[in-house]
Amino acid sequence: MVDATGPVSRAVRAAPPDQVAEAADRAIRSVLGALRTDVFLADYRIAGLWPVLDGDLPDSGSLAFRGVAQRCFSSQQPVREALDDRCRLFLPLSVWGERLGVLLVELPAAPDDRTLDEILDAAGDLAMALRAADRETDRYRRTRRRERLSMAAEMQWELLPGRSVSHDTFDLAGQLEPAYTVGGDHFDWSVDGDLLTVSVLNGAGIGLSAALLTAVTVNALRNARRSGGSLEEQAELASDTVFYQHRGERFVATLLLELDTRTGRVRTVDAGSPRLVRVRGGALTPVALEQQLPLGMFAETRYDVQELDLAPGDRLFVVSDGVWAADPDGRGSYGERAMARAMRSTRLQPPSEAVGTVMRELHAYHVDADLRDDAVVVCLDWRGPGRDGG
Repeated sequence: MVDATGPVSRAVRAAPPDQVAEAADRAIRSVLGALRTDVFLADYRIAGLWPVLDGDLPDSGSLAFRGVAQRCFSSQQPVREALDDRCRLFLPLSVWGERLGVLLVELPAAPDDRTLDEILDAAGDLAMALRAADRETDRYRRTRRRERLSMAAEMQWELLPGRSVSHDTFDLAGQLEPAYTVGGDHFDWSVDGDLLTVSVLNGAGIGLSAALLTAVTVNALRNARRSGGSLEEQAELASDTVFYQHRGERFVATLLLELDTRTGRVRTVDAGSPRLVRVRGGALTPVALEQQLPLGMFAETRYDVQELDLAPGDRLFVVSDGVWAADPDGRGSYGERAMARAMRSTRLQPPSEAVGTVMRELHAYHVDADLRDDAVVVCLDWRGPGRDGG
């Protein structure tokens, strides 16, 4: 059996960024004798998967495979579809836990275990190449967006670190809504050794002005973090930056978290309105933190850190006001009861699926009307100490 990993890896590395999918297609056909391949990418709302190679075909074309592809995408496991004279494989395209889409490979016969492992490796090489290519071409972004983004949303999506990430000790995911018009709400994260830093911002205002304010805040937080600043210093630099830009007329409610992935100790700075909810053993508990001033409200504001401990298997949700306080038609806020039901229903889902479930239930709570406010949901699972942890 010929090893497919090397040829596919070399092909996607050598290809122009807008031709990565075609290069993988040619290599997989040549090495494995595949009858066809296709690449499906998740849209911005993670509501569907859309073909790259045959993107111009009607629904009777490769779009007919989306149901099976969705099973693969949701489970992050290969899905095999046996036909009379051939076999279709659907394989997840993921990088460090970030789900990009699905690779379809159609073979003349069912593969053995070794061939399946080689195709999985090839899918991993392709996923890494697609993620890198996104910086150099608009092609894959055009596939993912199902409608035009507002200028504010364009800025927000460019500012995101990703939509999910996995580690030995944790899984983390976030989602923004309304995906194509989001203005000020945002999330950010960084993995650095044994520390995971997460920020959730409840941006003030609407449209482009809100996106600009959020962009300044996120980059100030990153500047302090990348310079080795503590969690308090990150909050203080960002607050001073926003204040001296807007003199207290604009500010940003923000929750900062820093998780020691070895111990489960969480350090937090609560600078405003994003809410923190812990799920432990099926019990849902709002985490009461001392709220401090939003970033940018006053000059030279100083922030205190609060701490809490996670137990292995704990889940944390962070939600913005657009989720917690959503009150369509005076029905009562989503955070009173409906949000808790949605969060409990995610018990068997990974964070990457759980954030989508909470958002879908939020949309349903609005009875399919447009969301009246930006909304962000972040979900963090801590598994416990890693292989080298104490």
